Amino acid sequence: MARRQGGGMTVAEAGRMGGRLVSEKYGPEFYEKIGKKGGSSTASKYGPEFFGRIGKKGGKAVTAKYGPGHFEKIGRKGGQKVADLIERAKAMENGERSGADGGERAEETKEEREETSAGS
Repeated sequence: MARRQGGGMTVAEAGRMGGRLVSEKYGPEFYEKIGKKGGSSTASKYGPEFFGRIGKKGGKAVTAKYGPGHFEKIGRKGGQKVADLIERAKAMENGERSGADGGERAEETKEEREETSAGS
């Protein structure tokens, strides 16, 4: 962090410090509350279609920056994460029903399963 001559804080440092203090004092619920308030205010000022327009604009910018396959790649990654979580929940549920180990079971990672099936 670059210090200004005379030992004062930069604007960025002051902003960071202020944000940290507000976060510690009011917690995450505060940000949720002001975010909803800001979203409602924006919707009433510009109309709900505004969010659609800015979403499309943002999507075009992301596509220009990361390429057309970006959304496909992150969608696949998110879908895999959800599938893994469902699989873990089912395994835990089955372990709890049998009562074998207090509901906790060791699980193979996706990579371990792939190595096992590739080696067969």
